Amino acid sequence: MQKIFSIRTQHHNQLVDITAQVKKIVLESRIRTGLVNVYAQGATAAIMIQENWDESVQTDVIDLLKKLIPSGVWLHDRQDGNGDAHLKAGIVGPGETIPIIEGNLGLSTWQNIFFCEFDGPRSTRSIVVTVSSSE
Repeated sequence: MQKIFSIRTQHHNQLVDITAQVKKIVLESRIRTGLVNVYAQGATAAIMIQENWDESVQTDVIDLLKKLIPSGVWLHDRQDGNGDAHLKAGIVGPGETIPIIEGNLGLSTWQNIFFCEFDGPRSTRSIVVTVSSSE
């Protein structure tokens, strides 16, 4: 089963919790044991599993990536000014795969799924969710 959903981002760099949307798709699939792959469409976005309780962790992720990959110093910036966004997305990666255990996401208590925006704000960002059974 595969579904695509869209979100809107509000900031240039932002982590958006998409766990509820992915969980809903997994429940709709009725798959009890398997895998769900979450994939960000776009060369300046990524998917990350990160702590869900303390929002400072999400802020720390953004701050770390800004320090490691500053804006305005890359060759691609001559094209459209978002060289850093491409590098951040490449390092974090476009997708994550999560086990489905007894029909639920196999995340720990403190884990959620985040869409990582590195070139926003954007009116539409698409996320592909593919659910497969191992039964």
